[in-house]
Amino acid sequence: MGQIRLGQPVNRRLGDLLVAEGLVKQEQLQRALAEQKGTTEKLGSVLVRLKLVNEEQLTGFLSRQYGIPSITLSQLDIDPGILRLVPPQIAKKYEVLPVKRAANTLTLAMADPTNVFALDDVSFMTNLQVLPVVASQASIRRAIERNYDSQGTAITDVLTELSEDQVSNVEVVDDDEERSGKVDVFELKESADEAPVVKLVNMVLVDAIQKGASDIHWEPYEKVFRIRFRIDGVLHESLSPPKRLEAAIISRLKIMSSLDIAERRVPQDGRIKLRHHTREIDFRVSVLPTIFGEKAVLRILDKDALQLDLTKLGFDAGSLEQFEKVIRQPYGMILITGPTGSGKTTTLYSAIHTINSPAHNIMTAEDPVEYNLKGVNQVQINDSIGRTFASALRAFLRQDPDVILVGETRDLETAQISIRAALTGHLVFSTLHTNDSPSTIARLIDMGIPPFLVASSLLLVMAQRLGRKVCTECREPYEADEESLVPYGHVLTGLGRTQFYKGRGCAACSFTGMKGRVALYEVMPVTQEIRGLILKNAAVTDIRAMAQAQGMKTLRQAGLLKVLAGTTTVEEVLRVTVAE
Repeated sequence: MGQIRLGQPVNRRLGDLLVAEGLVKQEQLQRALAEQKGTTEKLGSVLVRLKLVNEEQLTGFLSRQYGIPSITLSQLDIDPGILRLVPPQIAKKYEVLPVKRAANTLTLAMADPTNVFALDDVSFMTNLQVLPVVASQASIRRAIERNYDSQGTAITDVLTELSEDQVSNVEVVDDDEERSGKVDVFELKESADEAPVVKLVNMVLVDAIQKGASDIHWEPYEKVFRIRFRIDGVLHESLSPPKRLEAAIISRLKIMSSLDIAERRVPQDGRIKLRHHTREIDFRVSVLPTIFGEKAVLRILDKDALQLDLTKLGFDAGSLEQFEKVIRQPYGMILITGPTGSGKTTTLYSAIHTINSPAHNIMTAEDPVEYNLKGVNQVQINDSIGRTFASALRAFLRQDPDVILVGETRDLETAQISIRAALTGHLVFSTLHTNDSPSTIARLIDMGIPPFLVASSLLLVMAQRLGRKVCTECREPYEADEESLVPYGHVLTGLGRTQFYKGRGCAACSFTGMKGRVALYEVMPVTQEIRGLILKNAAVTDIRAMAQAQGMKTLRQAGLLKVLAGTTTVEEVLRVTVAE
């Protein structure tokens, strides 16, 4: 008995069914089978190629035959995060394409949904339940080429181009525009004569901007080199180029930001300016020597994304009214507190923008100057040449200022000059790193400021945090009781049974269920009663109790109100705030 080809019965059955369905004639089927002989091409693809059936007819037929939905891939825009779940080599080997993910289920387009090896492999590597949908072999091949080769693996393809000679040549690139720090990344095409390292760096920068990242981390380890994006305050791994490219990539970043590529022993700081049509995006670059190489962090400063409207920052009505009232006072001190990355700069800039007018001389001392504000005199702090916050402040007082912004109160001298300025007819804004508003009072006194100066100069203290918002594309309501928030510090508003929201996970939010950020504010006006407590050097708990009695909402309470409004989740509020 001769050997039977496994594919033959299936193909014969498919062909017979197509004939029975009236989609092809018997002689057309014989012609297609003869064309297919000796190739790996599926019968359906041969029929489509010979124009004996069209793709819609074929996928509709296959859908009915296998009893699973069909999908049209030609116009489908697949998120790169989904594509990364299935490596290109696996997608090409089995001719499958990941389409979308919902919770623990991955929808997989397949030309042959009966291929259990493909289903098992994809399920094992993704740790997800695979839901097959059917598409023609030709459309899957085109979609693999379009999606993988133009998105995720464009970077991989660039990496494969790199040779040792090209890597060594990158460090000696000498271009006037690059040396000035202005590189038009968005207009650079993946032309064949470009150095692959340049293309790789450009693609990473563009990818980070498109994903809404705030920072890009280029991190060297002993045997690997990885790139991570911080999106909505959380780090996500992007890719890991070969370790041998590390020096070339970091050198490229240094060239773009006008840093010394030969200096690898000390930290360096620089800037990169990118242009996209009329849009400009700045990157603040920090390079730091580590034991396994130089780590670079790029902070993305997108002017178009900067929100300078106080009403859109996330204040509740009462807090916004209190804040707007004090920023229009003729003199006094306003302090904004919170950890790095909590949005203090955005709030300060929004306040400055709100009161900015030709009648005001506004001066800022910042380290670094992140955004340029029209009509505002901004000074970059540089400790290495003696241009400290304290020295800049002293100079400001000889410049006839109305409003002064001190980027950070780091030491007693800066605090003393700021308070002196606030007491002598200037409105002073500054920041501190404290956990909440009441403890800011204690921090100033601990720094050495007498309580009477704190009490007489302070107008308002505001603590803030940034929490992630529920993705509006995939959010789902669920029933819950307002009382369930009481253990976390919530004060009942009388809503009772209500709707909370959570994100299901979709391509728009990279299946995290969270996209975008909202600010949580704890606004504490310094009233006469609180001034009295400061003068008595009262404990932080007493100041907090008084502020809450006067209507202050803590960070935790402000966050839980955002949960009731459907903006964020309980888990996110607990992540970014501490219990009182």
